[in-house]
Amino acid sequence: MGSLRQRGRIWWIKYWRDGRPYEESSHSAKEGAAKRLLKLREGDIEHGVPITPQVGRLTFDDAAKDLVTDYTTNKRKSADHVQRRIDLALTPYFRGRRMVGITTADIRAFIAKRQEAGAANATINRELACLKRMFTLAVQAGRLMHKPHIPMLQENNTRRGFLEADQFTAVRDHLPAALRPLVTVGYYTGWRKGELLNLQWRNVDTAAKTIRLDPGTTKNRDGRLFIYAGIAELDETIATLAATRDTLRQQGLITPRVFVRVVTNKRQGTTRIAPIKFFRRAWLTACRAAGCPGRIPHDFRRTAVRNLERAGVSRSTAMKMVGHKTESIYRRYAIVSETDLREAAVKLGSLAHGDNHGDNRGIEQKQAV
Repeated sequence: MGSLRQRGRIWWIKYWRDGRPYEESSHSAKEGAAKRLLKLREGDIEHGVPITPQVGRLTFDDAAKDLVTDYTTNKRKSADHVQRRIDLALTPYFRGRRMVGITTADIRAFIAKRQEAGAANATINRELACLKRMFTLAVQAGRLMHKPHIPMLQENNTRRGFLEADQFTAVRDHLPAALRPLVTVGYYTGWRKGELLNLQWRNVDTAAKTIRLDPGTTKNRDGRLFIYAGIAELDETIATLAATRDTLRQQGLITPRVFVRVVTNKRQGTTRIAPIKFFRRAWLTACRAAGCPGRIPHDFRRTAVRNLERAGVSRSTAMKMVGHKTESIYRRYAIVSETDLREAAVKLGSLAHGDNHGDNRGIEQKQAV
């Protein structure tokens, strides 16, 4: 049978497991909170849940380290983003606190503070996801017995941009020559910017006219195959890139990357190959010059989905080509443009017009009979 006692203002509980006594602070000045904790511990003992004096002593700082370690050991690409969210948002608010003492009310207060600071709901949700994962890891490790409810915010920041064929051509024409093949491949495949920038020649088969992404190199960790046979512009672009690669190789300039810049230093008389990593400034300049400011490279992803829908490609095939794992995500990208709506209205008008003619013909036939 457990017992309670007070040390100063804080209530402590005492319980027995396998004949051994354990004492634990309730971290509360309220006797009712201590009674609830004691009841919880006794229930855990009855159900065989391991109980040690270390349970409940985990601090936020240690939980944050465990989270970063989890991301690092699993080689998740977002480890740097997680560390940044911890340092900039979570640590300033929860530093030094015990995880067992962080309640749903505390989390709502954190959300309110972040909103006051101007953080978008999507940003706050990514931070809350980090906190939720901390609690999950702590429970799995037996360092916490339960985790609080973490409310997530509604996000209303879904981008709706895409590029019509003439807009794509105009933007591409205003880009530097080294970037034009990159955006061409992006326009047709709809692959993410990072997937294209890291694409290597070992993933391109110019004879079979295929491009592959290895498992583990994509956002959802799945591999991917895109067959570009029959897409004349894409075929020509990749053939030109391959010819340039072979020419550079003859000059002793070898690179595994598909999309690169050739950098020449006239003063030193040297030439080198540099992989393309960033092109934000060139992209923004080209979009403004083409008369469609505000577009982003990720719009190619939405554009490719819409083009596949227009071409009548089956949804399962289109999802594999673009790299969407679930239909719900795919549908978010299957955007209908104003042009699509106008074309639909014209088709509907034509159908209605044809039906009227059909009705008249039916009446005439009946009258003739």
